[in-house]
Amino acid sequence: MKVPSSLSCSLLGTTVLALVQTQPVAALSATQINAIARQITVLIDGQNPGSGVMIKREGNRFTVLTARHVVATPDEYELITPDGKRTRLNYNTVKPLPGIDLAILEFTSPANYTIAKLGNARQAPGGTTVYVAGFPAPTAAITQSIFTFTEGKMTANAERPLADGYALVYSNNTLPGMSGGPVLNGVGEVIGIHGKADTERSGTQTTANPNVVVKTGFNLAIPINTFLSLASRTALKGFPVPVAAPLSNQPTTDNFFLQAIAKYRQQDYRGAIADFDRAIRLNPQLDLAYSNRGLARYGLQDYRGAVADFDRAIRLNPQLDLAYYNRGLARYGLQDYRGARADFDQAIRLNPKDADAYNNRGSVRRELQDYRGAVADFDRAIRLNPKFDLAYYNRGITRRKLQDYGGALADFDQAIRLNPRDADAYNNRGFVRYGLQDYGGALADFDQAIRLNPEDADIYNNRGFVRYGLQDYRGAIADFDQAIRLQPDLALAYYHRGLARAQAEERRAALPDYQRAAELAQAQGNDQVYQLAIMQLREIQP
Repeated sequence: MKVPSSLSCSLLGTTVLALVQTQPVAALSATQINAIARQITVLIDGQNPGSGVMIKREGNRFTVLTARHVVATPDEYELITPDGKRTRLNYNTVKPLPGIDLAILEFTSPANYTIAKLGNARQAPGGTTVYVAGFPAPTAAITQSIFTFTEGKMTANAERPLADGYALVYSNNTLPGMSGGPVLNGVGEVIGIHGKADTERSGTQTTANPNVVVKTGFNLAIPINTFLSLASRTALKGFPVPVAAPLSNQPTTDNFFLQAIAKYRQQDYRGAIADFDRAIRLNPQLDLAYSNRGLARYGLQDYRGAVADFDRAIRLNPQLDLAYYNRGLARYGLQDYRGARADFDQAIRLNPKDADAYNNRGSVRRELQDYRGAVADFDRAIRLNPKFDLAYYNRGITRRKLQDYGGALADFDQAIRLNPRDADAYNNRGFVRYGLQDYGGALADFDQAIRLNPEDADIYNNRGFVRYGLQDYRGAIADFDQAIRLQPDLALAYYHRGLARAQAEERRAALPDYQRAAELAQAQGNDQVYQLAIMQLREIQP
């Protein structure tokens, strides 16, 4: 049964808006919903592009709903409508909505654009199929924002939202630039506005090992009901009043799940675990609660506890690629590299377009000294995501191990172009330049790395080593001093300072440094530095 849009007369002309559906409607195919989404979604082009959805027409004036953060900065924006026409946005029409991450804006056009039908988010419980539409930001490979439509499942639909109004959690793959786009139900109605994604750095975290990435699978939207309730209480006119649903006094799985996500994002891992525990008590079959509790345990470096949770999630849902992916990370943390490799293999089988999984498997292969296999994985990650700075960085490290210094240098150059604030990339490029006897370039890279991260003892140690090679022994000693102040157990810094002191002062002045380097290296199981220090001690003390 098809319900027509409501039509009403006003002094300003004809108003067209979507009615909140209350009758059951036959489900549409994904292809049909894709066609609907294409007609109602607009690109908001600016410094940080986003998306929006047309929700009202009044004469020639159209109202677009988007995420507030998409248009938070006064700037020159253009709206690109489904017919490809560009309209300069009058920023005076942007109206942020109080207390939530939503804003409305207006543009005028004589065209007859389709207006979205608004649904009822409360009728989309966990497990419901949902769709997200929007325009991902351009990349080096794809230089234009292209309409994207993804299918997934609702994970949680909480009655009590997070700050800024977020209450819907879903599994759809989304990309930066899709913020502000619609979340649609199975009959093509808008039930939410997408705003936070796993692939935006708020949801994707680097770990204690900087070469791999954790994937949370948290994608968040604000329910359309929240917007309509606010519209009915403010000066926003012409929108239907949603049917108010009484809040339950009973604890719900979805509320605990959403609270856990909020705590996880704030790195309150223990608080997140407590809320996931509560969600699991209410629903012991909720695979994503085990999977995400595993992530929180991973954040506490409880790798064995994390593996146990991922095991349980996989038993409940053997097709849950995120559980294999993140169990691979936990096994990596346990130095179970073969187990990690097997998990990333399976994650890739289930999701062969996951650039992060290829990057992580490449890191595991490097640990297994399969350097060429690692390079092949980083190549694939870069083909899937040409702006993936970490994959260039990792490929650079691996090429250096293969003594492909030219290739490594090119990779670090690209990693720095994509992420100019990555101190590790400058540090490693400094190593490569030193190997190519470009000592001035190496010093410049270590200088920049220190400016970006002045608390990293290894970088001072590395710069000191270059200065030592240039016979700037006093400068080298100053760098080794600072490295030791920052990390008093850095055996290599004591060894290097001993070498510099032996050259700058006298050989016996180096004795305490060699002794300390040998003690630390032996305690740490670093046989290479231990043997070097012992050799120097024998030369001083025949």
